[in-house]
Amino acid sequence: MADRQTLRQLLYDLDNRGYKAYKDIRGRYDFSQFTLSIDRVQGDPFAAPSNLRVFISHEGAGFPRSAFRNSVRSLAFCDYLTRQFSRAAMEASEHRGSGNSGKIQMVRVGQEVLWRTAMSISEQGIEARFTVGLPARGRRILGDAAAGLLCEDIPRIVKSSLIYQNWSGETIAGLQKQLETVEDGEALRSQLRDLGLVAFVADGAILPRRSGVDKRGLHRDGIPFRAPESLRVTLDTSNSGKMTGMGIPAGVTLIVGGGYHGKSTLLRAIELGVYAHVPGDGREYVVSDRAAVKVRAEDGRGVTGVDISPFISDLPQGLDTTKFSTTNASGSTSQAANMMEALEVGARLLLVDEDTSATNFTIRDRRMQALIAKESEPITPLIDKVRQLYTDYGVSTLLVMGGSGDYFEVADTVIAMNRFVPEEVTQQAREIAEKYPTERQIEGGDHFGQISARVPLAASLDPSRGRKSVQVKVRDTNEIVFGEEAIDLACVEQLVETGQVKAIAEAMVYAKEYYLDGRRSLAEALAEVIADVDIDGLDVLTRFPEGNLVEFRIFELAAALNRLRSLQLIINNE
Repeated sequence: MADRQTLRQLLYDLDNRGYKAYKDIRGRYDFSQFTLSIDRVQGDPFAAPSNLRVFISHEGAGFPRSAFRNSVRSLAFCDYLTRQFSRAAMEASEHRGSGNSGKIQMVRVGQEVLWRTAMSISEQGIEARFTVGLPARGRRILGDAAAGLLCEDIPRIVKSSLIYQNWSGETIAGLQKQLETVEDGEALRSQLRDLGLVAFVADGAILPRRSGVDKRGLHRDGIPFRAPESLRVTLDTSNSGKMTGMGIPAGVTLIVGGGYHGKSTLLRAIELGVYAHVPGDGREYVVSDRAAVKVRAEDGRGVTGVDISPFISDLPQGLDTTKFSTTNASGSTSQAANMMEALEVGARLLLVDEDTSATNFTIRDRRMQALIAKESEPITPLIDKVRQLYTDYGVSTLLVMGGSGDYFEVADTVIAMNRFVPEEVTQQAREIAEKYPTERQIEGGDHFGQISARVPLAASLDPSRGRKSVQVKVRDTNEIVFGEEAIDLACVEQLVETGQVKAIAEAMVYAKEYYLDGRRSLAEALAEVIADVDIDGLDVLTRFPEGNLVEFRIFELAAALNRLRSLQLIINNE
């Protein structure tokens, strides 16, 4: 292994040579306190930046072992270090020539605390992965600038972000706060099922966000959440003692209220309660069942072989809705498919907002039933299936419903939002339902219906493009380019970081290679992928170490695969 001075001299020697000569610096370098690895060198100053890693031993870093004594704390610890390193890298970055010259970047993070390959911890020490734009003027190497970047700036970043003794008291306090916050949030989540709850919203939580693009909490004008007494529960935490808040019971729950009073804001907080959040976010102690899935209408999406017969049957064209396929789903068929696909891979809580739902999927009132007979209506609305879904399968549903009181008759719990203040109004809703009966006819039979398994055809997943056997790219959280195809993920609302989409794209390739064998169902194959990631980490998905992968759930992985328009199934699986 060469040392820091050797790298510096090599960069001086490369000055003014053609940019491709930078490949000579690949390798590992001993910087005394840490090791720098240059894994991939970009071929052009305008190309994707170079991939680097630093490794520092626990003795060199000096962090107290209590900071990562369990898996939950390790998660919070790595997330905090990622934010510290990213901040220091941003301060050190400066434009040093053409293209991306001089940029030092780590994966972009949001308000959620997630496992990322950008920062990892092992028995031996801490590893940080990042990218660097190697300096050039035109396409000529700037050796002096590169030496300053790699041999001076990176050591300063490591010194300020990864060595405990250099941290300020404020930074140390911030780490301790994050460790305790994430640990407490996970303690809350771990109690939900035993208490018969699907979600918990702590007293004092700030749910509104600053804007559609700024996901930080609206602390200045946000109203602190206060649980209604009838739904207030007290849970234990690991560090903060007892914590009170609103417990949402399993079953069918409605969130009602006027427009702009906080219904969808509450639902959005709960749908992202599957993740931990950083201290100060306002939703640190809003937690939900890990298997909660947001389901909405998605006009135009492709659907492949999904059994949507619990909701749609007897189509006029005689199409088989037990193996329904279309290249251009309507609002109702897309929402039915989205729901059945989520159930196929194990969803335990479905989240539905009427604002993003197809009206004819959610309700068919008495007047419409009188005008259009059931024999002429292939859609069985959610109102007639939501109770059966819980009775038959134990799957709960949480619905934002401001326009249809018919749901009062099927709800276990009704929560009214009034100026962002919740009130339980279950009894009032039942009294109204009795006083003003809808007289609508229940449709769709006595049971929910079958949740069917499908077996994907591996050959229908083709990540190749041109001469490359694997070519996948991501565009924010909205799209995967998988070989020749684009997968639209704009309506998969629980994706929060681009790195999740990148990891999902790699997981699809991984699933094709190892688990889509013509025997395993889609749910079984994807569960195997998730199990491998749980055991070996996200690095199992790629041939070489990458720093831009972020943890994902089986539900979003399935959502991406289901939106691949080339997807085909093995129909006669024996």
